[in-house]
Amino acid sequence: MSAFAKFRISELVSGTILDTQVAVQGWVRNKRESKNVVFISLNDGSTIQNLQVVGDPVHLGETLLRKINSGASLTVEGTIKASQGKGQKVELEASQIKVDGEADPEKYPLQPKKHSLEFLREIAHLRPRSQTFGAVFRLRHAMIFATHQFFNERGFFNIHTPIITGSDAEGAGEMFRVSTLDGLKPPLDDEGEIDHSKDFFGKETNLTVSGQLEAEAFAQSMGLVYTFGPTFRAENSNTSRHLAEFWMIEPEMAYYDLNDNMGLAEDFLKYLVDYALKHYADDLEFLNDRGIREEHQKPQHQRQELNLIERLKLVSDYQFERINYTQAIDILKNSKPNKKGKFQFPIDGWGIDLQSEHERYLVEKCFKRPVIIYDYPKDIKAFYMRSNDDGRTVAAMDVLFPIIGEVIGGSQREERMGQLLARMKEMDIPEKDLWWYLDLRRFGSVPHSGFGLGFERLVQFVTGMTNIRDVIPFPRTPGNAEF
Repeated sequence: MSAFAKFRISELVSGTILDTQVAVQGWVRNKRESKNVVFISLNDGSTIQNLQVVGDPVHLGETLLRKINSGASLTVEGTIKASQGKGQKVELEASQIKVDGEADPEKYPLQPKKHSLEFLREIAHLRPRSQTFGAVFRLRHAMIFATHQFFNERGFFNIHTPIITGSDAEGAGEMFRVSTLDGLKPPLDDEGEIDHSKDFFGKETNLTVSGQLEAEAFAQSMGLVYTFGPTFRAENSNTSRHLAEFWMIEPEMAYYDLNDNMGLAEDFLKYLVDYALKHYADDLEFLNDRGIREEHQKPQHQRQELNLIERLKLVSDYQFERINYTQAIDILKNSKPNKKGKFQFPIDGWGIDLQSEHERYLVEKCFKRPVIIYDYPKDIKAFYMRSNDDGRTVAAMDVLFPIIGEVIGGSQREERMGQLLARMKEMDIPEKDLWWYLDLRRFGSVPHSGFGLGFERLVQFVTGMTNIRDVIPFPRTPGNAEF
């Protein structure tokens, strides 16, 4: 084939390039043919839109046309023209088509019809070719790029924190063990316990649940830092909200108090949502329409009041509401759903951990905008959060969104050695395991803050997908590591 100028389909469908000889490459979505003309929908993943390829069946030949089926990959050369039909601005009048890879129409599982999301998870290696997942993963990329851009513009440094760690930052204990010891006959110590000193790292190690503690060390020297990496949780849960492997964005900031922390979190989330709305409108419109169709299939009382784009603009256009935990409890305790017994977890007093239904009520029914709750009871929060003067709360904050509830959790960190040691003692956390973390309080400690954002939960919100397994390329869940 001749050396025509190569273009991505995203460059052509806008209609700014016309009457030009071009070459495109991609995968066939579908094919329609008649005696006089053949129409091929081609997509290369660069855009939600397909490029309509128009060809002469006689010129292309019956042998070639038999090879052009859904899933086949093509290189097409021809002239880009204004389209005479509806549904697209341009079309490619093909002069030559080369089949780069055939797809057996009897076996190719991704046919041009509606497939369930459950089925598409079973073919996770092919689902990015579908319109829905092409849109989802382009938006996932957008959120990755916008994250790095946001922090870079504000003078933050990106830090790679360890994936293998000897500490449990969250204190939950649900961690994947990393070991090279013989699983059937591990070495034992004098007490008959596994002798971890004989292991690869000379101690018990796990896959990390958070890079926060290590990021704090760099914040105490570089001021403003953030991590963006994989984290792991060995929680045997099969819900639509849990993954065993997921990604976290965790900034840590020296000389930031709780108010500074809340301000940064709000600015960050608005920046991400604005970026998606501005740069990925086509994908969002497709997912918005998809969501509206899905909602119409539900009973009236189960439908969401706002569509996807309206929910995104709720973040983009409105200042977040800020209330403390005590105010949140009072609102929830006196709410109609609580008084009428509609909450699955009734609110009967101060000190309980809020559930998703409570968070969503505050956001969707009470304030109708994102909500930041701060100053939580210390007994339901982690050891590293700064104790408030009242002796019963800590300087913690959670950012709550429509539909998904908590999207960010963070706090001002405890910079005072005495208070930190007291909290560790209360929670039975051995000092010897975190000697280096305590050193940060011994040598030049300053007030500092940070937060963690579960990246997949954010992508769920931006795309409107209801299952977290549908916003990560190859989900890892209990019993599932197929790809």
